[in-house]
Amino acid sequence: MANHQFRGTLYYPLDCDDLYYTDFLPVDIAFIGLCRRFMVRIFIIFHDCGHGSFFKSKRLCKAVGIITGLIVFTPYHKWHYEHKIHHLTVGNLEKRGIGDVLTLTVNEYQNLSQFRRLYYRIYRNPVVLFVIAPILVFTVGQRFTKIYVSKREDVCSFINAFTCCSYHCDYTAGRMENIPAHTDPILFIATGHGVWLFYVQHQFRHVVWTNSNNWDYKTVALKGSSLFKLPWILNWFTGNIGYHHIHHLSTRIPNYNLKKCHDENSMFWDIKPVTFFSAFESLLLRLWDEKRQMLIKFSEV
Repeated sequence: MANHQFRGTLYYPLDCDDLYYTDFLPVDIAFIGLCRRFMVRIFIIFHDCGHGSFFKSKRLCKAVGIITGLIVFTPYHKWHYEHKIHHLTVGNLEKRGIGDVLTLTVNEYQNLSQFRRLYYRIYRNPVVLFVIAPILVFTVGQRFTKIYVSKREDVCSFINAFTCCSYHCDYTAGRMENIPAHTDPILFIATGHGVWLFYVQHQFRHVVWTNSNNWDYKTVALKGSSLFKLPWILNWFTGNIGYHHIHHLSTRIPNYNLKKCHDENSMFWDIKPVTFFSAFESLLLRLWDEKRQMLIKFSEV
């Protein structure tokens, strides 16, 4: 097809062949970078709708949540069921496993066999966490329903799965050869970005983890979730989710009011933020040290 093909829409931006012309490459990269940021923002809207906070109307939240779920290839009911468990168990050492990144204690790691240690090291590798795992989770893992999903909700999950599968089947059959040139990179980069945001929100040096007897909702919300300080433009694209400690304190606060809530309440001002650059330290943190009460590197064991 001709190189002058219209590139103004999100899903039909450019002929695949155009990617091989070097004069288009900077535009392609800029386009993908912009669209993956909008995908993250759409996911935040999907996220807030599940909490019933984006709109006052619960019905409207549910409707928009299901629609945005189709856009970000995430089934509404299944994801939010597990996400609510995450909010009720975050920071609890005895209730790990749903909606979180697997994090072992030092003792647990030391008691593993050599093979299981290797598995854990591979699992916690950044390439696995932010490149391979997001692709598998959002393109494969989210396609399957769970027994706790009702039949009515299962229909929504089926539609979501059908949308994702139809897209890839049509591409394989050659009917959508123009689309994946940009949408696949957008989807894969956006999912990796989203997992990175989630990771930083609960994986930082002085995060609080505790057992069920000492678990306290307010304490874990404020100290078990980070204040991720980002430039204003990234705050907009990520729906202010960097104010994650406030979100965990009250899920009913919509993303567009999180910063205002932070600025108007002095109880949040003394919390040390995780900055854009200091967040990269979290990539090296692998284990929870129960003695020192903080996340540590393998080399610090």
